[in-house]
Amino acid sequence: MLFKHIYEHELSHALAKGSELCYDDGIKLKEVLTMLQDQHRSTARVLDILEELAFSPDGEGFTFTELATTLGAPKSSLFPIIHTLEERKYIQKDRQSGKYSIGIRTCLLNAGFQDDGGIKLVSKIMHSIVDVCEETCQLGVLDEGNVFYIQKVDSPQKIRMISHVGTKLPANSTAIGKALLSGLDDEAVKALYPGGLPRLTENTIVDMHQLLSQLNDIRGSGIAWEKEESTPQLSCWAVPLYSQGIVFAALSVTVPLFRCSDEKEQIVRTCLLNARKEIEQLAKSRKLSLA
Repeated sequence: MLFKHIYEHELSHALAKGSELCYDDGIKLKEVLTMLQDQHRSTARVLDILEELAFSPDGEGFTFTELATTLGAPKSSLFPIIHTLEERKYIQKDRQSGKYSIGIRTCLLNAGFQDDGGIKLVSKIMHSIVDVCEETCQLGVLDEGNVFYIQKVDSPQKIRMISHVGTKLPANSTAIGKALLSGLDDEAVKALYPGGLPRLTENTIVDMHQLLSQLNDIRGSGIAWEKEESTPQLSCWAVPLYSQGIVFAALSVTVPLFRCSDEKEQIVRTCLLNARKEIEQLAKSRKLSLA
């Protein structure tokens, strides 16, 4: 977001200064910059559409009118973008509900991401954790004040956590989110929540001082924990993953409360700390583009 503001400020400044400057072929610099500005807006609109559809609250997507309202965009400028994205199969339309959702080609892009960036290597480690713990393991990154889940390996148990890759949750409400936040200083954490900490359950930490105290503990112990702060009847442990002194991702294991025990906790903690060493070694050897 910061870079977007800087870009727009510099572009506006250049437009003001470039009205009389010309290239050798006589094209005014202002005309070129205006064209770039228009292209930037169109590109941003495409990304806005894909992000809204990917993270729609009920997973069912939006109608054309709902998208226009949500994005605050004129229907006339939105229509050709929607048409092209649908034609190229990056989004799809349900003919009964009229709602748009993510299309097959966007899913193929995700598959390409899974095959690259070392995600396959991390996924193998996650499968090893699940083999031992028999609980759900997730990998996430920080997206502003949220944790964004980019990989998941399900528990083999019949009763288990239900979640999806691509889901976002407030970082303050989850162990994996707190592990990610522990890589920031206190002022940076405060800046992520100008409107206060969001609450998901009655146990969610919404006091900033309490959250900062927990983050300090995580920096010392190397592991985060929460109980029913994001979802009732679930407990979670997580470790931050470092590369060159920076937290680039976090790994978690989630356990239903009825399966929690001192023995289970010890197994989960040991698996996570061992996995952390393996993944950080991959990052050190440059096998992870995530880092």
